[in-house]
Amino acid sequence: MPASRLSVVVTRRLPEVVETRMKELFDVTLNEDDHKMSREELAAAVRTADVLVPCVTDQIDQALLAQAGEKLKLIACYSAGVDHVDVSTARQRGILVSNTPGVITDDTADMTLALILAVTRRIPEGLAHMQSGAWEGWSPTAFMGGRVGGRRLGILGMGRIGQAVARRARAFGMQVHYHNRKRLRPEIEEEFEATYWESLDQMVTRMDILSINCPHTPSTFHLMNARRLKLMKPSAVIVNTSRGEVIDENALTRMLRAGEIAGAGLDVFEHGHEINPRLRELKNVVLLPHMGSATVEGRIEMGEKVIINIKTFADGHRPPDLVVPAML
Repeated sequence: MPASRLSVVVTRRLPEVVETRMKELFDVTLNEDDHKMSREELAAAVRTADVLVPCVTDQIDQALLAQAGEKLKLIACYSAGVDHVDVSTARQRGILVSNTPGVITDDTADMTLALILAVTRRIPEGLAHMQSGAWEGWSPTAFMGGRVGGRRLGILGMGRIGQAVARRARAFGMQVHYHNRKRLRPEIEEEFEATYWESLDQMVTRMDILSINCPHTPSTFHLMNARRLKLMKPSAVIVNTSRGEVIDENALTRMLRAGEIAGAGLDVFEHGHEINPRLRELKNVVLLPHMGSATVEGRIEMGEKVIINIKTFADGHRPPDLVVPAML
């Protein structure tokens, strides 16, 4: 790389400490008002920048990459997931892609348990009742939820986050079950006292709570489709802190409204921020605005990883968090 400072475009506002460090190291263009950049703005960025720093809401697809100039050599994602980037096309054009793996594992697992508790213990209903001023005192039968201890938790995707969820679930006394592309090593299963299910269908039919912790790929799109959702027990709860596209949101909405699934806790949605309006009406659903990774510590650590990836590339070396198509 030339001795001059790299031109870096960041698509959204990042923690101040991260932006300050970026300005010290690179010729950086920040998104001062934190608006979601349009396709035209993203196209201008890929034409002029050496490095693009996109977030999960930025679609860096084949059509956009076709407009990239010769300068663009690195897409340093401010995210662990990279399903919003066409990695294969990027590599064909000589553009490297990096991400920020492992940083938000605990934060996302914490939010998964928070959603499980919120749905099963009806916390949002109690909060709304208190805020309305309607509470007239304790009653033996008011707001009765369910105990999580002893329940069967099925984890769909037993990677870093799935294992962190399992660790927390065991502390709450839940029975851990999982389905994964590959079975875990015996010592890991023993640590969580986890039961492996080769058949997702068979696991789903027996679980009290199902936690979605797998990435969005072509093979996981609508993995929880209408047919598979119907296999769940009417008393079961589903929680998703991974990617919204893994669940058929319309089918889930119909079943929740019909009482065929007891409840859901969703931090992600199939169509981004465009949520099925019928979901908002349901008392047995907890909806969050993609808060799974929203801790100060996690977001700063993500930024630090982005900076390390860019700086390592600038120094002529392979970014430590390089993504290759075979990983997807």
